[in-house]
Amino acid sequence: MTIERINPEGLRRPPTYTPVVRASGGSALYISGQVPVDIEGKIVGAGDFAAQAAQVFANLRIALAAGGADFSHVVKMTTYIVNYHPALREALGAARTAAMGGALPASTLVGVQALALPEYLLEIEAIAVVG
Repeated sequence: MTIERINPEGLRRPPTYTPVVRASGGSALYISGQVPVDIEGKIVGAGDFAAQAAQVFANLRIALAAGGADFSHVVKMTTYIVNYHPALREALGAARTAAMGGALPASTLVGVQALALPEYLLEIEAIAVVG
């Protein structure tokens, strides 16, 4: 299995994601959107975006491990943030870096009006490839 992260000439090289990711050989894992709840389904960090982001990445780590993967195997990530504003990127980036280190998948961030429960401030889904 090979994951190639491509920063094409002619496109800006972003610091937080890779514009193009090619994965070959291996199996795809599709990780459902993870929300800020613990194993009992209780909200973690009610009203605290940074705490919720940390919990979401912790849940992603567990989901990836169940499929034999870690964050280095993630090729695409989509983040949904309620009432998004640019100031939230700092807390999101801190949680993401703490969890993922230098792994930079292709990535999309979408501001949304609401998620499944009003307490959820963000949700993240991922696609990973394992050998």
